[in-house]
This record gives sequence, C-alpha cells and structure tokens, in this order.
Amino acid sequence: MNINMTRWFKCSRSLVLLGLMAFTRSGTVFSQEATNRTETPSPESSPRSASRQSSPPQKKSDSVSDSIRELREQVRELQTAVAAIRSDSQQARAETAELRRELDEVRAGAGPRNATLISAVAKSPGAIHEMVSGSLQNVLQNGAPQDEQQDQKQDQKQDQKNSDRGASLEEEYQLLSGKVDDQYQTKVESASKYRLRLSGIVLMNLVSNQGVVDSIDLPTLAYARPAGDSGGSFGATLRQSEIGFEAFGPNLAGAKTRADLQLDLAGGFPSVPNGIDSGLMRLKTATMRMDWTNTSVVVGQDSIFFSPNSPTSFATLAIPALSYAGNLWSWVPQIRVEHRVVLADDSSLLFQAGILDPVSGEIPGATPGTNYYRQPGPGEASRQPAYGTRVAWTRNVFGQPLRLGAGGYYSRQDYGFNRNVDGWAGMTDIELPLSHQFSLSGKFYRGRALGGLGGGIGRSVLFAGDPTSPGTEIQALNSVGGWAQLKYRPANKWEFNAAFGMDNPYASDLKYFPYPQAYGDPALAKNQGSFVNMIYRPRSDLLFSAEYRHLTTYSLTDGGNGAGHLNLMMGILF
Repeated sequence: MNINMTRWFKCSRSLVLLGLMAFTRSGTVFSQEATNRTETPSPESSPRSASRQSSPPQKKSDSVSDSIRELREQVRELQTAVAAIRSDSQQARAETAELRRELDEVRAGAGPRNATLISAVAKSPGAIHEMVSGSLQNVLQNGAPQDEQQDQKQDQKQDQKNSDRGASLEEEYQLLSGKVDDQYQTKVESASKYRLRLSGIVLMNLVSNQGVVDSIDLPTLAYARPAGDSGGSFGATLRQSEIGFEAFGPNLAGAKTRADLQLDLAGGFPSVPNGIDSGLMRLKTATMRMDWTNTSVVVGQDSIFFSPNSPTSFATLAIPALSYAGNLWSWVPQIRVEHRVVLADDSSLLFQAGILDPVSGEIPGATPGTNYYRQPGPGEASRQPAYGTRVAWTRNVFGQPLRLGAGGYYSRQDYGFNRNVDGWAGMTDIELPLSHQFSLSGKFYRGRALGGLGGGIGRSVLFAGDPTSPGTEIQALNSVGGWAQLKYRPANKWEFNAAFGMDNPYASDLKYFPYPQAYGDPALAKNQGSFVNMIYRPRSDLLFSAEYRHLTTYSLTDGGNGAGHLNLMMGILF
C-alpha cells in the first residue's frame, strides 16, 4: 500500500511540473508575439518615420520566419509533453484502480486505525497527502507509531528467517561441493578399455559392552554371566572396513553390462599374537548385471532379493543390523530376473524371481573333513536349488520412495537317511515416508527351517539325538519375527534412527524332544534387539556416528539375559 501511495505522489508531482512548464512556454510565446507587434511599424506612420527603420524588408521577413519556426518547435514540445501527461495519467488511473481493489479486499480485516486510512483513500486519493503529512508530524513529535514498530519487528523476524535460510543454503552448498569433489577423481586404470570405479570405507569402531555377548564388536546374542567374568568389555576394531570395485562393461544385445565386487576384513582372525587386530579378507557380494530398459538379469552372490531392506547402522556393516533378531539376510549365490512396469510418472511395479544356493546355516568344519574341502550341506544335498520371488509397488511421496513388497521362499533340505524337510517363508517389507523428515521402514516374516537366512535364531531343525545316527528323528523349527525402524532427518547432514526387532521360534517345536540337539544352541527360545543411533556427515566422504544397542536373549534353561553395547564410529568413504 505504501508503494502505491508513493507512486500516486510522484504522478501528481509530475502532472503539476508539466503543467507549469507548459504554462511557462505559453507565456513566453505570447510575450514574443507582443514584442513583435510593438516593434513592427504601423501603416499610419509617416514616410519619414518609415525611412528611419534600420531593417530592410528582407530582414523583417527572416525574423518572422524564425519566430514561426520557434513557435512550431514549442508546439511540438507541448504535444510531446501532453502525450506524456496522458500516459502518466492513464498509468495513475490504473494504479489507483488496483489500489482501491486491494483496499476493498483488506478493508474487512483492517483495524479501526487502518479502517480510517482505507476509507479516506477509497473516497479520495488526495486525502492520502493529508494523512501522510499528519503521520509524519506525529512521527517527528512522538516517534514511530505502534504499527510502525510492529512492522519493524516483523522486518527483524523476516531478516532472522532469511539468515536461517542462508545458513541452510550454505550447508546444502557445502554438501553439493563435497559431491562434486567426489566426482573429480582420477580414473582407475584397468586391464580392459572399460571404466573401473574403486570405492569403500575405512571405519573405526570403538566399542564398550555391559554384559556378556557372543562377539564384543558385532554382538547378536546375550548370554548369562559366567563365574569370574568381569561383566563387560572394551575394545576397538577396523575389520568392518570395506573395499569395492565396480566395472562397466560393453553393451550386449541392447543391454548395459556391469559387475560389482565387495570385500571386507571380517572373515575371521589369524592364529597369531594379537590376531584380533588382523581380520581376514572375506567375500561379501560379487554380482554381474545385464540391464535393459525395464528388465535386468543378475548373476552372482548378492543379498536375498525377496527380503531386501535392513535397518540403518554403521555399527554392524559386517553383518546387517538386528541379525538373528527378526532381520532375515544372507549373501547367497543366485540368478534372478527383474522386470519393471511403469504405472504412472511416480509409481511402478517390480517383479523379481530367481534361484539360489540352498544354504541351511551350517558352519563349515562342524562335520569332519569340511573345514577345507567343500562338502554339500542339507540344502545342496537335496539336489535342487532354492526358489525366491517378490513383487513390490513403489510411489514417490514427500520426495522419497514409498515401497510395499511381498516375497516368498522355498528350499528343500536333506539331512540323510531319507530325512527331508521343506523350508519356506512368506514375508513383507515396507518403506513408508511420513513427512519430508520422518520415515518408517520394517519387515515381517513367518516361516520354517530358515537357519540359512538367520531365522529361528540361526537354526533350521532340531535333532532328537546324534545327527549322524540313522535312527535320530528331526523336527523342522517354525519361527516368526520382524523389525521396524523410525528415521528422522532434520537436515542433510544429520540422521537419527531407532529400531526394534525380534525372532521367536515356536515353543512347541523347541520342546518337541526332551533333549534336543542342533547345529546351534538348541535352548535359545527368543532373541530381541533394539538400538538408537545418530549419524553425522559433515561431508559426503566423512561420517561420525554413535549407537547404543540393547540385546535380550531368552533361553529354556536360564531365562532372559540382557546386555548393552555402545559403539562410537568414524569413517572415511572413498
């Protein structure tokens, strides 16, 4: 409103000045004509007076022509000025009409003081000058009015918001700069002409445990405190550091080819002094892909595609978080086909199906002669692969993918002497954005004989006695479990996660035999895990994280045992 008032004052002042200029020029023309009439001799003058004129007739004619020319120029200038006045007047009328329209819109919600100003402006634009003059005098005498002070406060708040917005933009700029720096790298040379990309992370984990756990740096189970134990532990490790290679191959039959290899140092410990600090290299995943527009073929060792997501944690990179606590996982050799169907611009369907190595969870070397030469496990002894399938629907919500998936798994297992078990599982997974900052994810499963995927706390079957005896009966272990995670991302650099998971074998199966045996601990009845963590990434290639985890493991023999695990991390990605 103040801007429109200022424009009206300027237009009024321009009209007055232009009017004065026009009047001044008109007066000058009239005075020149009067002078010419005064100086020109009258016809009644005597011949003697006429002979006294100093200018000849030709010179008088030139003077008249000059006056006419000057008069024409002045007329042109006046026409130009009038045209400019008309243009300014039209613009002023349009601005006045717009001002009145805006005043009508805000009149209903205006206060008493503002209503007076609005009424005056609506009746006559000329009243603006009087009210503004009075307001200026009031300001000079009494200082700024209350409304002006409120405007100043609002301006200060706006400045603060702009300052906060500038800080946010600066943060985003630094993050983008880090990503640009990531791309500005020297190409890794390979034996072929195709591009090779090196990646990985150097990760330091500083751990402290309160209670007894199966592994002090990668705990999954809590045990009872034995006699003489200190009841806790402290240590550090870098064996969760990873290195990866990604190779981009040629196009074949219209498909882009690519290979990926991921290794870490969590393959065990050498039998040397302080061998705990010399982790052995281990193969995690190794895949080869052929990608068409909507179809892909994947061959190699990869995570189980029918149960894809896991909780977010840098404390357990060597194995996914909440393993043996409701999170089914494994890195298994497989062949699968994926097909994508686009439903709309922001939604699609994904169909996956494949065959897998029928792992059953046994530890190599548990049977004599299997610690070096590979012998078939129960799944491989069935002489058929495992089968998996999954269908998932994805849609973009709040700039994040909303994903719902459902999968299935089947594996035949042969424990010798015609003792066969059908392992199976049905599962569902979800990724649900709640807002731009909050999201919920999780997974649920129900199945049987899933020790190879971490179900049943790592056990597929229970034996009535000696597993190698032909007369020993077996019982497939049914189990149910799952996990859920809530994620909060207040900024690009910060992330907070809270998760809970549980794996619960059926008590009826656990108590089926009086004295059961298993490849794992046959007395484990239920395992629960929960954690909260914070992840801070000042740059895309640098991270700091802190996590606290609590484990509760129930047993048929000694009830529940709990343990706490604190993990502080620093990592550099490359």
